[in-house]
Amino acid sequence: MTDPTRTTYQGLTEAYDFFNERLFGGRLPRCLITMQRQRGAYGYFAGKRFGTKDGTEVTDEIALNPAHFRSRTTEESLSTLAHEMCHLQQHHFGKASRKAYHNREWAGMMEAIGLIPSSTGQPGGKQTGQKVSHYIAGGGPFDRACRELMQSGFSVRYVELWSDEEARKKKAASKTKYTCPACGLNAWGKPEIHLVCGDCDERMEAEESDNGEGEGDT
Repeated sequence: MTDPTRTTYQGLTEAYDFFNERLFGGRLPRCLITMQRQRGAYGYFAGKRFGTKDGTEVTDEIALNPAHFRSRTTEESLSTLAHEMCHLQQHHFGKASRKAYHNREWAGMMEAIGLIPSSTGQPGGKQTGQKVSHYIAGGGPFDRACRELMQSGFSVRYVELWSDEEARKKKAASKTKYTCPACGLNAWGKPEIHLVCGDCDERMEAEESDNGEGEGDT
């Protein structure tokens, strides 16, 4: 029987260690890699985010957004890991600017491993600022290392099957519109509940749903 949790996190740890050796000279400390759905972000770094309850150990966090694993290539997803590893490198060995700001030192660290900072994710974008993505330099250190890793059999095996749009539809489908037959007042609530209009003391009627859309099918 497969173990999705073990497979996923062992794979990300393997990728972290591989890039650490190939791209950062093996000097980066281990961190806690998590999955977080942060809207509008492929991932993020948070220095000293976690620690043991007894206070003997503190560690950083690198979070990856699994919502994008399906739509992006494995190389693109792993480039986000390396992007955040540059933030970790700067946190320990450089001088970071204010929170979430991408400064020139960080941009230089990115270029050194073959990831080109860009506010647009394309050539020509700004390399510094509050929100900066990147693109992969063809034939650069990251590109070569990532190809080597994937040739060894590495892959992002589990991807999210629900899209943001599907999740929105499921959420919408969980609510029903009710209307007062006397005054037309509308209200929304869970299906099959009983609502009474406070002004008219009339039982509100549920809007008939069209089951032809198949929104509730799983």
